Amino acid sequence: MDPAQTISQARDALTVKRVFGDPYERDGVTVIPVARVQGGAGGGGGEGADGKGGGSGFGLSARPAGVFVIRRGDVEFRPAVDVNRASLGGQVLAVVGLLVFRSIAKARAWAAR
Repeated sequence: MDPAQTISQARDALTVKRVFGDPYERDGVTVIPVARVQGGAGGGGGEGADGKGGGSGFGLSARPAGVFVIRRGDVEFRPAVDVNRASLGGQVLAVVGLLVFRSIAKARAWAAR
């Protein structure tokens, strides 16, 4: 793939529509979805046995960040809650707590000997 073509596709992918979605309006309340967008690109070249070589690539990641709520002229941002991240944090905290409890129990048992 041509690096110029990859750059062109990356430019098309990184538009404001990727960050701010189409606004929705109902009962006098406007909601504008917001996303966190990250991208990266890379390319390279060289010569192989046939005298040609090259490559390029592009990656894009988008996650919901929240919404802007517009009501009676007031704007409020409401962040999105990532339930997967919250549950993973709880699991890590539980494992660390169990390991600390185990270490304390072993130390007390050894000191009681």
